[in-house]
Amino acid sequence: MDVDLFDFALPAERIALRPASPRDAARMLVVTPDGLADRQVSDLPAQLRAGDLLVFNDTRVIPAQLEGTRGDARIGATLHKREGPRRWRAFVRNARRLRDGDSIDFGADVIGIAADRGEDGSWALDFAGDEPVEWLLERAGRMPLPPYIAGKRATDARDADDYQTMFASEPGAVAAPTAALHFTPALIAALEAAGIGHTTLTLHVGAGTFLPVKAQDTADHRMHAEWGRIDGATADRLNATRAAGGRVIAVGTTSLRLIESATGEDQVVRPFDGDTAIFITPGYRFRGIDGLMTNFHLPRSTLFMLVSALMGLDAMQAAYAHAIEREYRFYSYGDASLLLP
Repeated sequence: MDVDLFDFALPAERIALRPASPRDAARMLVVTPDGLADRQVSDLPAQLRAGDLLVFNDTRVIPAQLEGTRGDARIGATLHKREGPRRWRAFVRNARRLRDGDSIDFGADVIGIAADRGEDGSWALDFAGDEPVEWLLERAGRMPLPPYIAGKRATDARDADDYQTMFASEPGAVAAPTAALHFTPALIAALEAAGIGHTTLTLHVGAGTFLPVKAQDTADHRMHAEWGRIDGATADRLNATRAAGGRVIAVGTTSLRLIESATGEDQVVRPFDGDTAIFITPGYRFRGIDGLMTNFHLPRSTLFMLVSALMGLDAMQAAYAHAIEREYRFYSYGDASLLLP
């Protein structure tokens, strides 16, 4: 499909630079075949049914953004996928100044050695020493806010909390599963009181997920792989929910993509442990989910293509036009949408 079909104009002032407070006070646009409804995230229990199951991603964002030097050259690195105990794949700023085997000093006694430049321009970084890489990142790294936020303000102490979900327990993501940022213990309690359950899976979100598509045709776009896991008990619960007539509602595109990766043509979810590079565009037949709660996404992005596959391109273009007109807040710290096909 022509990528231009997924374009839209977004006024810069619609990009949220801070999350709503409290988190569940964010607005929520409900999209169904019957039309659009303006709600708040705190209204979610009334929008779902007893027996439905929300699926959250429990990945935890690591301080994956590093600034360093190689000689007199400034080098920036954003880690996006672990490739080994001490090796991470990274998008590198000023990469033309790097050669295989070069050492980058990131400060705080953290040294990365460049190796294996990828076809996409990324580099593998091997971290020197024997300390766990997570310890090194805590010393030298920064929270990797998306560029549309980081370009407008500096990362600060608030982001260490604001950019983690209440479910974050498995370190390894370099971007937050942002739909879950809207949830609070009080909202979860209200959902449980309404008979709506929740469970978790793990997908370590990579920075590549959020990059705009540069190809002109979706068939020419290559997704970056991300590692995920659904254990047997979680797979059983997803299958049991649908067998009992409930709906599986993915919270975030990361949860949705992993569930779809683990679901067969028979619509049975199976345990999953490995990489996924699933790319969902209109025409895809969804097998494992019945709805999605997600934020508002970038134009020409794989995520806007995904929601268009779920609800229809015309419906999502209309929904986004409504959201822009009604001054919804967009992107990672922005408002939510609930998509129920």
